[in-house]
Amino acid sequence: MRVFGLSLPAQLSGVALLVVRVIVGIIMTAHGWQKLTEIGPANFGQGLAQSGVPLPIFMGYVVTFTEFIGGILLIVGLLSRLAALFLTINLTVAILLVSIHSGLLSSTSRIGMELPLALIAGFLAILLAGPGRLSLDYLLGVETDAAEGRES
Repeated sequence: MRVFGLSLPAQLSGVALLVVRVIVGIIMTAHGWQKLTEIGPANFGQGLAQSGVPLPIFMGYVVTFTEFIGGILLIVGLLSRLAALFLTINLTVAILLVSIHSGLLSSTSRIGMELPLALIAGFLAILLAGPGRLSLDYLLGVETDAAEGRES
């Protein structure tokens, strides 16, 4: 692989995917953990009701566990594409129902779209490129290298 005239080992793409997975996974796990332990899924759901989210208490639980479990799955690289898909849907809905009224950047009173959009970019990288070799998905054979089937 050549970048800016430098020859980089192809293995670095696997490390890059690991870094993306772990960073977005930690962020989502932390958000889910906060909703689970500090706010409470039902209380979070009551906040969703104020934003006009249908079935707010139920959705409070769905969002909490999607973020917490999805984040853990990304960190360890298990069912990574599925977790990335669910987290993408989760944050897309959050943007459409909550953050879109705030604009791109957060202010002191409103949450902007910048963090959800950055996280979605990470999720889409995992969804489209896979979790990489440094994942449980690869270790367990859920994901394989596309290059393995090709002859050199």
